[in-house]
Amino acid sequence: MKKSRLLGALAGLAATAVVLTGCSAGGSADDRSNEDGKTLKLWHFESEDSAMGKAWKESIKVFEKETGAKVEFQEKSFEQIRKTASQSLNSDQAPDLIEYNKGNATAGLLASQGLLSPLDDAVEKYGWDDKLAKSLQTTARYDDKGVMGSGSWYGVPDYGEYVEFYYNKDLFEKYGVEVPKTQADLEKAMATFESKGVTPLAESAAEYPLGQLWYQLALSKADRSWVDDYQLYKNPVDFSDEQISYATKTIKDWTDKGYISGDATGMKAEDAGTAFISGKYPMFFSGSWWYGRFTTEMQQDWGTFLYPGAEMSPGSSGNLWVVPTKAKNKTLAEKFIDITLRPDMQAIIGNNGGVPVAAEESDITDAKSKELIANFNTLTGRDGLGYYPDWPTSTFYDQLNAGLQSVLNGSSSPKQVNEELGQQYADGVKAVTG
Repeated sequence: MKKSRLLGALAGLAATAVVLTGCSAGGSADDRSNEDGKTLKLWHFESEDSAMGKAWKESIKVFEKETGAKVEFQEKSFEQIRKTASQSLNSDQAPDLIEYNKGNATAGLLASQGLLSPLDDAVEKYGWDDKLAKSLQTTARYDDKGVMGSGSWYGVPDYGEYVEFYYNKDLFEKYGVEVPKTQADLEKAMATFESKGVTPLAESAAEYPLGQLWYQLALSKADRSWVDDYQLYKNPVDFSDEQISYATKTIKDWTDKGYISGDATGMKAEDAGTAFISGKYPMFFSGSWWYGRFTTEMQQDWGTFLYPGAEMSPGSSGNLWVVPTKAKNKTLAEKFIDITLRPDMQAIIGNNGGVPVAAEESDITDAKSKELIANFNTLTGRDGLGYYPDWPTSTFYDQLNAGLQSVLNGSSSPKQVNEELGQQYADGVKAVTG
């Protein structure tokens, strides 16, 4: 079966994936005596109009028809799941299947705490290791310490993702701004907008967007070895190094110049995204998960471009399907995962603004979706996926947000923030690695 170019590009990342040693949990020899085989309790945080939301809604229909079981679906927000996962999954009310964030600090942490079921038997049964490129498997497997890249399968992705610029073509044309091709072009464009009384960047410092911009700035000065040090603990990371110093100082400079609004300290990702949709801001630096929503909600003409002048960007496999240890219907959960990886479901993702991982190339017909996938192929073709800034430790997401908020409101200098973040990062890594 002919796969999409996406898989071919992703396969090139396999050689760079660092395989970590650790104790495998073996197969998924879970006690399934409590399964009733009648109801699948499913949680995820994708909106109904998103690419994944559409594909999974159709997957529910197929699942119910093929199994005779019913799906009890509860939509949760990303923050709801992130903040309550350990408590929810460690209770008798745990769902059978949940969409969860990938990485050491999230899926890896839950796996190391014994809250997720290993899926090795299901991987072999359904052949998921043949469907998914090796580079995607990096975020699906975790060792006994919860470090990604080796050990048992504790999650399965069915889409990819990355971070890029979304831009309002109408505003660019109105103010005579061209799509930037270099860092200097980008700053010139922002200066032009600011001079016209328009804040260039829609931002959120209360949640992930500003942290991802900060990480992108660091990546613009980084290479793969720096990413391996930061993400996989290959070597200690100095938070006074060129990469991080540049990132934090630039956030401060852009705030002082009016490129980022000080109001971003209290804005959530949804606030920034909807403000961009409304036409208030010319640019929004965020993930491919917004793409499908913009196609349906944005009235003004818009487009995308990768961060100019950088070889790497935040990105990885998509979030994971994980099966809680206390799930009551694990067999049904595994069946549902497999349905989401079928070519027809992958085509729904690909034609609605998502990045499929097991699609047939001929099934992707939507022009904007082809653009989205082409940008992703550009990144993967140059080994340009740098993962995400909060992955290394379980507490770094909140710590990074707090640090950047203090930069925006002027309560801390970039040097002070870097020192604090460096200590928090080191403490977090030590807690993981011992």
